[in-house]
Parts: sequence; structure tokens; C-alpha cells
Amino acid sequence: MVSRINGFSGMDVDSMVKSLMSVKRVPLDKLKQQKQIFDWTRDSYRELNSKIVQMSNKLFDMSSKSELLNTQKSTVSGNSTAVKAEANADASNVSLEVKVTKLAEKAIMKSSVELQVGGTKATRATTLADLTGSATPGTYDLNINDKTVQFGSTDSIAVVIARINSEVPTVNATFDEISGKFTITHKEFGKAITDTDSNKLSKTSSLLGALKLDAPANFGTGGKVNYTEGEVTVTSGLGGTETYKPSTDSLTVNGVKLTFLEVTGATNSKITTQSDPTKAVETIKSFVDSYNELLGLMNSKISEQTYRDFKPLTDEQRESMKEDDIKKWEEKAKSGILKNDGILSDTVTTMRMIISNNLKGLSEAGITTGQYYEKGQLKIDEAKLTAALTANPDKVLSIFRGSASDLNGKPIFGEIRGKLNETLDMFTKKVGTSKFDTNASMALKTESIMGEQLKDYNNRISNLERKMTNWETRYYKQFTAMEKAMSQFQSQSSSLASYFK
Repeated sequence: MVSRINGFSGMDVDSMVKSLMSVKRVPLDKLKQQKQIFDWTRDSYRELNSKIVQMSNKLFDMSSKSELLNTQKSTVSGNSTAVKAEANADASNVSLEVKVTKLAEKAIMKSSVELQVGGTKATRATTLADLTGSATPGTYDLNINDKTVQFGSTDSIAVVIARINSEVPTVNATFDEISGKFTITHKEFGKAITDTDSNKLSKTSSLLGALKLDAPANFGTGGKVNYTEGEVTVTSGLGGTETYKPSTDSLTVNGVKLTFLEVTGATNSKITTQSDPTKAVETIKSFVDSYNELLGLMNSKISEQTYRDFKPLTDEQRESMKEDDIKKWEEKAKSGILKNDGILSDTVTTMRMIISNNLKGLSEAGITTGQYYEKGQLKIDEAKLTAALTANPDKVLSIFRGSASDLNGKPIFGEIRGKLNETLDMFTKKVGTSKFDTNASMALKTESIMGEQLKDYNNRISNLERKMTNWETRYYKQFTAMEKAMSQFQSQSSSLASYFK
């Protein structure tokens, strides 16, 4: 370690070394400033990546989920509590009358009698040993739906419920403390509870006896607990009646999804379907808002003013500035780091071109691009859009999501999403972002162009910092040697002077 001495000469060695090092540090400071701009650039790309992924996901939903652009609405009159009606985008406007005679039921096993211990109703704390008394075996097993679960005689009903629900994902076990009955119900309509174990072989279950669960006599030797079909009669407004036996709680007729909640009884449910573009208008407005936001962000990035006199601050500069001043300085320094960026410029141009190619149809539906200085921002005349969707919904919606009758069409949602995915691919290659992650703070992959550049920056900075340390050490050694020499010279001078006294 170098001895740092402000010695006999009266020189301020630290200040002199610091002054000398400030000259040597210039290349390092410049390199760190370049890396800071590089880091800001990566952060800006990461922010954009997040916004683009969100927009891409939104476009996918708008294209694939028909209910988002639904211009039909069904209403229920008569018995409005027995049936729920939801019109699909292709629903017919023919009225329906629905009679629910019987509801479909899921496959279920339940206790045939109230579970008791010594004449007292069982609770969730009751154990299997309590229920079976002197006939208690060491363990019980349950073999259903290709799963095997084993229980100890000291396991409570609460533990049995938790184990079944955890280890048999296809069923739901419950205990009703009012009736004192245990139930095991399949989670899905239209599917049976089978007697198969984890090896997919039929096998008896001793737990059934302990909980007095109803099951077919052959359950354990190839039997199963079946679901119950419903019975629904639908009469069309154009005449004709059809009786259905659905295995689930819903049925789609003429594009209307009917969900059955209870038996209709004496009063049937009447379904009418008519045009209602409210949902489609909301979806298109949401698209326009998101499009404008993303386009505006990218336009701002590629046209942002650059302040070349505002370089990233060095550590020394930061130390002499207030926090507010640092913030204002860095806002200027960050400005314009993506100015005229090639990837963003191409994306903006393509997005605007896709809109331009569909501008005739969009204008007829009340959507325009505004003034030239607004750089492609879309405007909506909501009244005109609503009228267009009411008059000819297929024509308007085909502009956005395409039409089955035009396989060569280029719908806006699909075209823009395709371009955004290309942009995300380029970001991934250049920056190391993920085309699926909406997190603006996502970790960036090192296997990318900028990832390799970052390694290079870090290596160069590390090498320069090592050189700075060596230079500083050398300067202190030189000044220390000079101090010692001057001290020796002063001592010799004093000794010689004493001879002439």
C-alpha cells in the first residue's frame, strides 16, 4: 500500500494527485456517459416492448373473442329467473319459448343417511374412527377418477375433505353440518365419477362405507356414478318444437346461449333477440384509444428533441448539484435517445398504412384520421359508428376482424397485430426483451445485440478503472519519493550549514 504523505515540502499531495487524475479520468467519464445513454436506450425499448405486448394481446382478444364485437342482445321475459340468455354474434332474431322440465345434475355421491356418533350428528371434527366405532380398520382408501387417496382412522371429516379436494382435482368434497351428510361431486357437467385407482384399474373404496356414500352396487368392479341429463323444450317463433336432453346446465339454440337456473314451472321463459351495438362500440372505442396511445408514444420517441449539450452527469457533477437540478438535467439528457429509430419508424409507417388502406370503410363507420399534424391519430364519431353497426354490422366488423366469406381480406386487428409481433421479434433480437412479457421491468436476455454491447461496455470500464487505480498509485509513489528526497536534502543542508558556524 502506498504511503500518502503531505510532508516537509508543504505540498498538498492529495489535491495534486486529484488534479492529475481528473485529466486521466476524462476517457473513463466519457465511456460511462456512453454506457448511461446505452442503459437509458435499453430502458426505453423495454417500456415500448411492454406497451406493444399489451396492444398485441388486446388485438388477439378482440379478434378471437366474438362477444367483444357482439351486436346482438337477448332478453328474457315471462319466467326471467329460470333461464339466462346470451346472444352470440351470429344469433338469430327469431324468438324462443323455453320450458325447463328438469335440470341437468353433475355426478354426485352423498351420504344416504345422517352421519352420527352415538346418536349425535357428526361435525367436521368427527373422525373416521368415531363414525365406524369398533369396526375401525387402520386405514381407509378412496379410488375414484384414476386417483387413490388413503386416510387414517384418526383423520377428521375436515381432513378428509381437504385431502380429497387437494389430491383428486376432478371432484369437490363437502360436508353439510345441517343435514349431517357428506358429498363428493364431479366438478364438470356431463362426466361420471369412475371407480378407478391411480393405476386406472377398478377398485373398491372402504371410505364409501365409513361415510355411507351412495354408489352403484358394482362400484369397485367396473361401475360408475353417472350424471343426470336435463330436459328442456324449446319452441321457435317460426313454429316447431324441439326437446333437448342436455348433460350440462346450458344449451345454444339459434346462436343464443341458454343457461338453465331452475325449472320453469307454470310460466315458460320467452327469449327475444335484437340488434344492440353497445358492446361492439365499446370494443372499437377501446381499440382506437389503445391505438392512439401506442402510436402517440412511438411518434413522440422518434421525433423527440435531442439536447446534445446535456450529457449524462458524472459522479463529481452530481455531488455539486441539487436533486431537482439533477432530475431536470437528466430529462434533457434522456430526450431524443430514440430519435429517428429505424424499428419504431417502420412500425409507425406500417400501422398508418394499414389504417389508410381501410380508410374508406372506416370513414363510412365514423372513424377518421384527423389533421395531418396529428400524425395518424384516429377520431370517432360515435353516433355514426353506432348507426353503421346497427344498419350493417357484418360490413363494419369485417373491417376489423375479417369475414369468413373473404379469406383473402386483411382485417385491421390481424394486420396491426402481425406488424407489432414483427417489431417484438426485432426487439428480442436487438435488446433481449420478451415478446410475451408485459412487465416494463422485465429482465433482459444477455443473448442479444445490446446484451453483447453491454458486456463490452462493462469490460472496457473495468479495464479503465483498473488503469485509473494504477495511475493513482504511481502518482502517490512518485510524490512520496519526492517528499523523502526533499527531506534528505533538507537534512544534509542543515548538517553542512552547521560546519560554517
